[in-house]
Amino acid sequence: MFNRTIVYVLVAALAAGLGLWAAQRYFTSPAVTPSGPTTQAVRLFQPPRELPAFSLRQSDGTALVPGELKGHWTLVFLGFTHCPDVCPTTLAQLSQAQKQWSAIPDSTRPRVLFASVDPERDTPDRIGEYAHGFHRDTIAATADIPALEQFTRSLSLVFAKMPAEEGRPADEYTMDHSATIVVLDPKGRMAGVIQPPFDPNAIASDFIALTREPSP
Repeated sequence: MFNRTIVYVLVAALAAGLGLWAAQRYFTSPAVTPSGPTTQAVRLFQPPRELPAFSLRQSDGTALVPGELKGHWTLVFLGFTHCPDVCPTTLAQLSQAQKQWSAIPDSTRPRVLFASVDPERDTPDRIGEYAHGFHRDTIAATADIPALEQFTRSLSLVFAKMPAEEGRPADEYTMDHSATIVVLDPKGRMAGVIQPPFDPNAIASDFIALTREPSP
């Protein structure tokens, strides 16, 4: 017969796990309705959602605030530099799309924002070197945990620190995070999402078309 304390611990752990699972399903699957031009990869929704104020720290040490993102379509992807698979794969796919829209003038060219959710290990210099290794135009930024939580929550995304495996050094932890890419319109509003698996050609085609459209 199980010790009652052990049962309580197991129940609490199960509830926590179900809570994170539910949050991920809820936050990474916002209700959407078609809007604007037909898109292949981007799920646009109407109306776009205004974002609360936020402040991240860019790889060059300057602040990234909402006004910095206006005038461009922006693709926001969460990750961390110690990520073994999803992050480098996604950034490599996005770099393929970035190459395809490189002819768009810099003043309106779509942007990719890589936001690290691991500020404990990811310094501004580190995230800049990491992100620019995929594409020089990628914006890399991070912040302290409270600011990151506020920013990601406003985008309906989640992240969580997972302890290192038993017997491994404590600093070998990993980060669980939403894999969805959030799309901000040229007014800095949350305007859509791109769900994996990602098709670089479809993403590039969508943003070339969206950039040609008048800003809503």
